[in-house]
Amino acid sequence: MNSFGPDVLVIGLLRYIVFLFSTTCHEAAHALAAKLGGDNTAFHGGQVSLNPVPHVRREPFGMVVVPLLALVTGGAMIGWASAPYDPLWQERHPRRAALMSLAGPGANFALVLLAALLIHLGLIAGVFRAPESLSSIHLVAATQPGVMDGVATFVSVLFSLNLLLGAFNLLPFPPLDGFSVLGIFMSDSAARRWYHFGHSLGAFSFVGLLIAWKLFGSVYGPIFLTGIRLLYPNAGYQ
Repeated sequence: MNSFGPDVLVIGLLRYIVFLFSTTCHEAAHALAAKLGGDNTAFHGGQVSLNPVPHVRREPFGMVVVPLLALVTGGAMIGWASAPYDPLWQERHPRRAALMSLAGPGANFALVLLAALLIHLGLIAGVFRAPESLSSIHLVAATQPGVMDGVATFVSVLFSLNLLLGAFNLLPFPPLDGFSVLGIFMSDSAARRWYHFGHSLGAFSFVGLLIAWKLFGSVYGPIFLTGIRLLYPNAGYQ
């Protein structure tokens, strides 16, 4: 049976806030890239915005219900969101559509870099220190108890969750962004055929999601370790 003490609830709330912010940035990046590429569909839906409301309104289960249920039941933070686009625009401009797909994970990796910068600034300022052992919510520790403990947890989750979201979404299976990103490396005609194949799967794209989820466990470990080595190049964490 799960224990829901104050610390567990606070950490759970922090994880959800980071998830909501990160997912909003991800979808806003998709929407902005589409607008810059000539598709205003998501822009007219209000999704070129860091305000989470239009994103939650589009996917309330994926952005609120499911992640909060996962937290309550002690599971991993899971959820989803989406930004609409015009399939005819994708047909006319397959490379632009591929760049739109890349923009979402790109936003997640930008947040990883932001978290790394905040961690290093905290280390330089002496308010953070490298912890004795690492976890996804404990990548850095406060030198003094108090508010900075919460800040340390926040930047730790910001780093680890966005590394996970960015890496997972780049797996080349429909309906993940990585499937469409492959269009960058194809001719326009080949990219169109690739997108048509993805659209033709319909509900069967759920199989691709299951395959990606199954494979990700073996892929993410080395990615996370690489991120830690870049964060602490001389610390020797394993």
